[in-house]
Amino acid sequence: MLLGVTLGGLTATLARALAPAYICIRDGPLTGPMTRNVQVDSTSRHLARGAVLLLAAGSLAGCGVNAIPTKEEAAKARWADVQSAYQRRADLIPNLVATVKGYAAQERGVLDDVTRARASATQVHVDPSKLSNPEAVQRYAQSQAQLGGALGRLLVISERYPDLKSNENFLALQAQLEGTENRINVARRDYNAAVQDYNTTLRVFPTVIWASTLYKNEKPMTPFEAAESAQSAPTVSFDASAPAAPGSAPPTPGSSSK
Repeated sequence: MLLGVTLGGLTATLARALAPAYICIRDGPLTGPMTRNVQVDSTSRHLARGAVLLLAAGSLAGCGVNAIPTKEEAAKARWADVQSAYQRRADLIPNLVATVKGYAAQERGVLDDVTRARASATQVHVDPSKLSNPEAVQRYAQSQAQLGGALGRLLVISERYPDLKSNENFLALQAQLEGTENRINVARRDYNAAVQDYNTTLRVFPTVIWASTLYKNEKPMTPFEAAESAQSAPTVSFDASAPAAPGSAPPTPGSSSK
C-alpha cells in the first residue's frame, strides 16, 4: 500500500512537470495564462489516468493473476516430455525384437508379448487438455507399465543366450534403453513437480482468488503414478529349480544342471 501511494505521488508530480513541455511540443507556445492552466489540467488528467492503468496492471501481476496459466503451461510442457520419452522407448523396441529373434527365435511367446504391448501402448495418448482426467492419465500409465513388463521379460531371456549378449547391436540397444528409462524417470519426476506446483497455486492465497473468479473452470491436474509392477526390476535366476520368468518359454530338454 505504501509503495502504491509513493508511486501515485511520484506519477502526479511527473505529470505536472511534464505537462507544459508536452503542450508546447504539441500546440506550440501558449499565450494566455487561463488557456495554459486549462490545458495543463487536461493533460495532467490524461497522464494520471495512464499512470493509474499502469499501476493497476502492475498490481494485478504482483498479486499472481498470471501465475495460474503460467504454471498450467509449464505442467503441460513437462507432460509432453513424458510422452516424448516413452515414445523414444517404443521406437527402440522393433530393432531390439528383431535382434533377439535372430538368436532366440524359440522365445516367440515373449517376443509376441512385447510386440502386442508396444502396439497397445502407442495407441494410448493423453492430450494436455485432459490432464485433469485421472482415468485418462491412469490408462496411459497402465499401458506403459504393461509394455515395460513385457520388455523386462525380454531382457531376462537374453541372459540365456551368450551369443546374443555379446552382439554389438544388442549391447547398443540395451544401452539406449537404459538411457531412455532414465529419461522417463526424470520426465515423470519433473511433470509431477510441475503438477504439484500448479495444483497448489489453485488453493493458496492470493492466487485462490483468481482460481475462483477468472480461472474458475481450471481443475487440478493428475500426477503420473507408476503401476506397482513397474516399481521393481525383473530378476534373473540361473537356478534350474527356480520357476521360469513370467512369459518366458520353458527350458529345453537337457538344459538342466548336471
